Amino acid sequence: MLFLQLPCLAVLLQGGDNKDDFQEPISFQIIQISSFYNRSWVQNLSSGWLGELQTHSCESKSGTIIFLWPWSKGNFSNEEIMELEKLFRMFSAGFLQAFHEHASQWQLEYPFQVQTAGGCELHFGKASISFMRVAYQGSDFLSFQNNSWLPSPKGGNRAQHVCQLFNWDQITLEIIQRLLSDTCPRFLLGLLDTGKSDLQRQVRPEAWLSTGPGPGLSHLTLVCHVSGFHPKPIWVMWMRGEEEHPGTQRSDILPNADGTWYLWKSLDVEATEASGLSCQVRHSSLGGQDIILSWENHSSMGLIFSAVIVPLVLLTCLAFWLRKYWRSCESASNLLWNEIPAAQDPGHI
Repeated sequence: MLFLQLPCLAVLLQGGDNKDDFQEPISFQIIQISSFYNRSWVQNLSSGWLGELQTHSCESKSGTIIFLWPWSKGNFSNEEIMELEKLFRMFSAGFLQAFHEHASQWQLEYPFQVQTAGGCELHFGKASISFMRVAYQGSDFLSFQNNSWLPSPKGGNRAQHVCQLFNWDQITLEIIQRLLSDTCPRFLLGLLDTGKSDLQRQVRPEAWLSTGPGPGLSHLTLVCHVSGFHPKPIWVMWMRGEEEHPGTQRSDILPNADGTWYLWKSLDVEATEASGLSCQVRHSSLGGQDIILSWENHSSMGLIFSAVIVPLVLLTCLAFWLRKYWRSCESASNLLWNEIPAAQDPGHI
């Protein structure tokens, strides 16, 4: 049943280009961050993510799942969602209780933090990959593989003791294995199906160039900005002719408030070598028509801008100065005329 649904991935995986991150798998995972302040106070932050899009959050006290999109339930019935919610609360409570009760035995010093991530990943035409990892204070601690918990080498004896306790309950291990290997892929495919109108949204990017001082007096930093695109996979590169420039540096892809994305790519070059460079943008929304911004055109526009705007600014400043000068002269003249009659008045002497 799972493999019969896999073809729907073809419309969501970006194909045809292997550069940068233009093609990526689809994943769903639940992330839980547990902050243990003392034996009576622990804070839980839980969320569900389809790729890098948050689809679920969770009430920290009640454990109630919050669906952030109209399609966040996927194809699951309300009964299935309620059962998953019950299992999630049960596992979360048992997890927290175990760390509280064995804090002394495992030599855990309050306050400490435990991060858990579990889910599945789908590649078109391949079997799903399930995963569940636990980190302690930001370092690898445990991982779930082949129906059992395994300690991380960084976890030391503490991680081995935790695994011994967690592996004791065989029924719980089998439930976790089923959730990761069967329930998660089915839920993920349901999200892709019910949310395809949002997930397949195509928004064309906007691109522009800017410059700044380079690392040396004779250098320039050329920056290519690309913003407002969706979906996230994109390819941007500084080019010289048909060749990619090896000195291109890339920022992280950052989210905009409207759900689209932004990034920039910079290049440090000698000022005399900027000629012939261009920024090329490739995205699924462009229909195969790449955006190409030539640095010569940008420089020409800059010269035109300077030739028009700079004189206007200078003329405005000159007019402002003349107006101020004229007002000061007028005030001095009025003051002088007011003083002369006062000097001629006999009563003034």
